[in-house]
Amino acid sequence: MAEHAALADIRSEDGGKPDAAVVRDALGVGIAVGLSGFAFGVTSAGSGLTLLQTCALSLLVFTGASQFALVGALAGGGNPFTAAAGAFFLGVRNAFYGLRLSQLLALPRAVRPFAAQWVIDETTAVALAQPTRRAVRIGFTVTGLTLYVLWNLTTLLGALGADAIGDTDAWGLDAAGPAVFLALLAPMLRTTMERVVAGLAVVLGLGLLPVLPAGVPVLVAALAAPVVLWAQGRRPARTGTAEDDDTVGEGR
Repeated sequence: MAEHAALADIRSEDGGKPDAAVVRDALGVGIAVGLSGFAFGVTSAGSGLTLLQTCALSLLVFTGASQFALVGALAGGGNPFTAAAGAFFLGVRNAFYGLRLSQLLALPRAVRPFAAQWVIDETTAVALAQPTRRAVRIGFTVTGLTLYVLWNLTTLLGALGADAIGDTDAWGLDAAGPAVFLALLAPMLRTTMERVVAGLAVVLGLGLLPVLPAGVPVLVAALAAPVVLWAQGRRPARTGTAEDDDTVGEGR
């Protein structure tokens, strides 16, 4: 029922905000995040990837957290297959974003493969914040286009300027991508279960970092979701408490 209500709301153009406001918000996100592509370019080049490989990652993969995870694991001496697996599992979240956005955008079938390239954290966050389908499409398109162009341009500049920057570890540039990802993710953790999953993933990832090869802690951290869901399913059903009512109200 909630899904049908959401779709009904998004079809209505009443109460929508002006196109200029949507464009302004989308440009703000696209420019702010797009500039961090410079950090990826520097980090990737410092990890040993060539200019072509670095630019190909941004052009074809185009999901910052996964790109940083890949080059970070390689820089740490991780196996390329393990590094790629960690990046892949981080990117899987975009498939779930796509399930939701496909309903809100309702794009023609011929356009969907091209739009899929822009289904990332930032475009999803901007699109979901819009009240009407028109605003969703504008927000998604402007954010995606701005971010794609800037991210790839600054990736190129960062890779070219890596030699001038010097030691990337000293600058801490490899933290820029994850920091942006966390900044976007934090406001979306609205339910208790989502916060528990995120917290457990952080504990697993950081706790296993010193003892497992580079790239593997990310894979293990992905187990946080099924573990929490399993634990939630094992809990006895409780009714009649204010806490339960709050939990039900928060669930999606």
